[in-house]
Amino acid sequence: MNNKFPEFVWLNNFGLSCLLTFLLLGLFLGLVGLSWVFNSFLILVALIFIAPAIILWRIRWWLQRDLVEDECPVCSYGFTGFNKTEGQCPNCGEPVKIEGGHFHRVIPPDTIDIDAVEVSVNQLED
Repeated sequence: MNNKFPEFVWLNNFGLSCLLTFLLLGLFLGLVGLSWVFNSFLILVALIFIAPAIILWRIRWWLQRDLVEDECPVCSYGFTGFNKTEGQCPNCGEPVKIEGGHFHRVIPPDTIDIDAVEVSVNQLED
């Protein structure tokens, strides 16, 4: 089978004839009084192409609003989490609570959290 026409010419003709058939079908339905069928089909095709773009835009907006990147309050390891959730540091395993765009330690009840202070040592001489 030796075809004299290149393959891309055949594809272009097929696309053009399909579009022409679609337009003729739309004109025929409009003349008969069934233009609502053609219009509803066009609306469906438009939704199929527009809906994914709207969904991706919404997911991107939600991620920008709720994704927080900060450092662990214990080991200063930087990682990402969702706002208003609890999780663990992947480096040290410390439970953290994510609020207001920052990571905070989850302190169990009846626990006193203190900060260590370094005190210099003075020698006393006799």
